[in-house]
Amino acid sequence: MKNNKPLIDQVALVTGASSGIGRAIAMAMGNAGAKVAVNYVSSEEAAYRVVHDIKLSGGKAMAVRADVSREDQVRAMYEEIVNEYETIDILVNNAGVQKDSNFTDMTLEQWQRVIDINLTGAFLCAREAAREFIHRGVVPERSKAAGKIIFISSVHEVIPWAGHVNYAASKGGIMLLMKSIAQELAPQKIRVNSIGPGAIKTRINRAAWETPEAEADLLRLIPYGRVGDPDDIGKVAVWLASDESDYITGTTIFADGGMLLYPGFATGG
Repeated sequence: MKNNKPLIDQVALVTGASSGIGRAIAMAMGNAGAKVAVNYVSSEEAAYRVVHDIKLSGGKAMAVRADVSREDQVRAMYEEIVNEYETIDILVNNAGVQKDSNFTDMTLEQWQRVIDINLTGAFLCAREAAREFIHRGVVPERSKAAGKIIFISSVHEVIPWAGHVNYAASKGGIMLLMKSIAQELAPQKIRVNSIGPGAIKTRINRAAWETPEAEADLLRLIPYGRVGDPDDIGKVAVWLASDESDYITGTTIFADGGMLLYPGFATGG
């Protein structure tokens, strides 16, 4: 049973889980045996559909509303989860937004909103998770670790992205946030890692893959020859949350079909 359900009896919070990559991760966590807290900020109906689908598959789930950029709402979210499930074992920091603009036209609001959600929100959620992990400690029958934190970063923690400087800056910040807290929390048996998706078929980037012409153009950046699916990220998240990856902390696993291999140089640049 443990092998088929590697996260059995564990509690997982997935932020921004009402659609896209977050939804796929929440479903994968539920299928792996975790009790899932499905965070959303505005898409209540979509979040409850995710909860319904997890339950339909035999899992346990709850929806919990919070704007992750608000400290009071993050704390209230954790209190609600602990009241329902007694603790939390896994945090997947997935909530994120894009507010794209040319650099010279970018407003302070566009800059600040992306940093507030993508970076500050990740900090707030990770801090509350770490406090709970340290307070509870290791429960050997559930996991070798006291807790697991997984950031959903991006290939753009490495690749510069003109026209998206707020987004790229937030993901670069996540990279060193992840590494720094991994270093600090490892002695408490808390593992901290990131997943760096490349091009994934989600609503936020639909224009980049929706037509055959757009997809063909995108595939020039992907040596493996296909655009990723949200389920590709869900599978990596389950593995990183499981004891199978117990000796891994402080690293980013890129799920990008080879985008970081700089395919433009495959024929000499």
